[in-house]
Amino acid sequence: MKTFLKVFIVSFLCFFIAFYIGGIAYLKENSVELGEDIGFGIAVNPEIPNRLFTKVEETVEPERFFTLEEAYEKSSRKNFLILGMEDIRTDALIFVSLHPDTKKADIISIPRDTYIHRRGYDTGEQRKINSIHYVHGVDGIKKTISHILEDVPIHNYIIMEYEGIEKIVDMVGGVEVDVPFHMKYTDPSAKPPLYIDIPEGKQLLDGKNALNFVRYRKGNNKMGYAEGDLGRIKAQHEFIKSFSSKVQDNILTVVIKGFNYVKTDIKMLDALSYGKSMLGIKSEDIDYKILPGKSDLRKVGGRVYSYFIHNEREIKKLMEELYNVNK
Repeated sequence: MKTFLKVFIVSFLCFFIAFYIGGIAYLKENSVELGEDIGFGIAVNPEIPNRLFTKVEETVEPERFFTLEEAYEKSSRKNFLILGMEDIRTDALIFVSLHPDTKKADIISIPRDTYIHRRGYDTGEQRKINSIHYVHGVDGIKKTISHILEDVPIHNYIIMEYEGIEKIVDMVGGVEVDVPFHMKYTDPSAKPPLYIDIPEGKQLLDGKNALNFVRYRKGNNKMGYAEGDLGRIKAQHEFIKSFSSKVQDNILTVVIKGFNYVKTDIKMLDALSYGKSMLGIKSEDIDYKILPGKSDLRKVGGRVYSYFIHNEREIKKLMEELYNVNK
């Protein structure tokens, strides 16, 4: 089993993105030092948290459009691609759409085995979406995700390094999850090595076990989630929700500490603008979805591969709902 940089590693930012990028920008603009040793006793200007993280305005009625093309041109939505890397491949692909007017966020998880046929790339592994980044980089994967999602604009990307996950989870005192079955797996060759042994049931996971939980795919006996990767994504969504609820009262500390593990093309002034526009977002304002489609087997080059086949009709319907398109 390879190293799996799972959804939590980057997608916990979906809840915090407004606070995170805007908050860090604000703190930098106000010359607040972002040190490694910052903890819950951080000494900052006491006015900053109130000004930065307090809901200050009422929401307005959602935008309405007649076509997706009109919506893409006129909507105030800001869309982000959040990536988690497994060496040279993208192991977690998350589309996040923030709507500042309604204070809502929509998350669409894209399975790593989503089928993509690129001309000249004809092996079975090359037809999986997680192989695109190796050849075409961030721009290539942005273009691919945009195409799958009905040519939706993707304004920025965010990549989070997983080395900080253990520290962040431990910093908030662990996260409670209901483990669906006994997760047991060993792979010394993985990077970092995998030694997973998490019993079934509701429990508080520390940083190490939290990382193991989100990396788990299947055991040495090949037993795992009944729905495969889709079941894993659903479990990780529940983990994210639990994490989000746990840290609401310590957002300032978390965003400052996590700053060291983020790579992004978001410019400072844009970050500040995004953050200010999304003040007041809560966990219940976030809608989690998985790319419409189904798992299927296809024969490529004489071998049978498991793919996720996206449903173009259902994806168009999803995007029209997300952008409030009324035909």
